[in-house]
Amino acid sequence: MTVNEVFGLRNQGRKEEAYEAARKIYAVDKGPYASAAMFWTAVDMLRLRVSEDRLEEAKKIYAALEKLLNGVNDKNGWMHEAMEKCQWQLERGEKRDAILEEGPEHLQTGVWGEEIAIAYLREKGFIILERDWHSKHRDIDIIAQQGDYLVFVEVKTRRNVNFGDPIQAIDYKKRRNLRLAINHYLNYRKVDTPWRFDVITVVGTMNSNNFPEINHIEDFRLT
Repeated sequence: MTVNEVFGLRNQGRKEEAYEAARKIYAVDKGPYASAAMFWTAVDMLRLRVSEDRLEEAKKIYAALEKLLNGVNDKNGWMHEAMEKCQWQLERGEKRDAILEEGPEHLQTGVWGEEIAIAYLREKGFIILERDWHSKHRDIDIIAQQGDYLVFVEVKTRRNVNFGDPIQAIDYKKRRNLRLAINHYLNYRKVDTPWRFDVITVVGTMNSNNFPEINHIEDFRLT
């Protein structure tokens, strides 16, 4: 098995096989190509273990990645960025476990939906700036950066759509409160950059084996 073949397995989605093959190569070859293969396949495995709620295994992989990172050339910063994402995923996993044990079900569902939305946004390259920003009795769920745009995000989570699309919850009163909160934030932070308002709906349940349905509506009109 060669390094190119390892990345070939990875590209095919055969993550477990790629990881095991990379480990065998790395055991006898600590060169830059073997190290890169070991790093990226280990990142894949960490993400997989978090998604499987096998957090102790994921933590051990993260510790190994930290040691590995010290010996690789990361001139473009991609590996450090991947490590930051891995750390966040671990934190998300730990928080998810805490949510499952505490609080009323409707609050658990809401917080879970926001975690899903944040993970989705980060995967899309958004930088999360703030969460649950309050303006008196009004709030903004997520404030993020995408390129030159400041993006305000409202998250609506439902277990199912038996009582209608979650987007219907953003009625006139809610849009008015969001406009006021956004204007307050823009003035308070003295923001002078383009901005927009997005909505993310999450439909699903925490205990389901199925991935929730996510709908991202960009530039949702508040008028």
